[in-house]
Amino acid sequence: MSEIAKIFDSALLTARRNRAAADAARHDFLIERVADDFAERLSLVKREFANGLNLGAYHGLLSRRLRQLANVGQLIDLEPAAEMLSACDGPQLCAALDTLPVRAESLDLVVSGLALQLVDDLPGALVQIRRALKPDGLMLAALLGGDTLTELRDAWLIAEEEITGGASPRVTPFADVRQLGALLQRAGFALPVADTDVVRVTYATPLDLMREVKAFGASNMLAARRRVPVTKRLMLRAAEVYLERHALPDGRIPATFEIITLTGWVPHENQQKPLRPGSAALRLADALGVKERNAGEAAPVSSKDPAARE
Repeated sequence: MSEIAKIFDSALLTARRNRAAADAARHDFLIERVADDFAERLSLVKREFANGLNLGAYHGLLSRRLRQLANVGQLIDLEPAAEMLSACDGPQLCAALDTLPVRAESLDLVVSGLALQLVDDLPGALVQIRRALKPDGLMLAALLGGDTLTELRDAWLIAEEEITGGASPRVTPFADVRQLGALLQRAGFALPVADTDVVRVTYATPLDLMREVKAFGASNMLAARRRVPVTKRLMLRAAEVYLERHALPDGRIPATFEIITLTGWVPHENQQKPLRPGSAALRLADALGVKERNAGEAAPVSSKDPAARE
């Protein structure tokens, strides 16, 4: 088996999350959005989730929201950063994001809010989640997608090219919705769904955005990053480029965040299954109330059609 490529410096990631823990509630607007979305989705599911796990719990906001639902029972918070974990309520587990120290088929529900994009082996993590879930168990995970912080990436790339003659990896290589949907199928989930929500917010200056990314514990933790401090000149030039290319008429700057939500069920015999091809009892033409025509046959032109030629 080939060794998994090391994308993230996990020790640095944990250290930065620990430093961000004290002020996490001031910068959790994206997790709050995910929590509201997950709560709405789960409230529509007509089944009980007695035992669940929040993978990458941050400071516990998502779990606190979901524990209010009548169909969600025990929800364990798993988080690698001990300081973040101390802010969580209920059962806690300090462990890495890419390991699941739980028994196979022991959980009814696994949720994850904006954490799985930070694991080196996402396909392996999804397989572990599926194995930890009981038959008909549900995984609901939100990850940051490929359109996240495109403006910031653009500004840093141009600034570094100008000043240093090359670019250092700075922003997480996010996956897109098609790739993530395919990974759900590869991991063995049934009824897989991947949908996307693009969130655009504004900041007074590019430096305010950079400070928020740092305060969220999400600044550069890539293993391939340059191990030298960012100079003031480089940071200010990146801010200038951001303003030159992306500033709004009122002087504020936009920032894009793409949230991709993955839904997958562990296969179970009672789940809905697609019909066998050719088994339909009603023709599509009959359902639509139109006349069926052979392929290539022209549709009749109505004299009342405004697009019809005289």
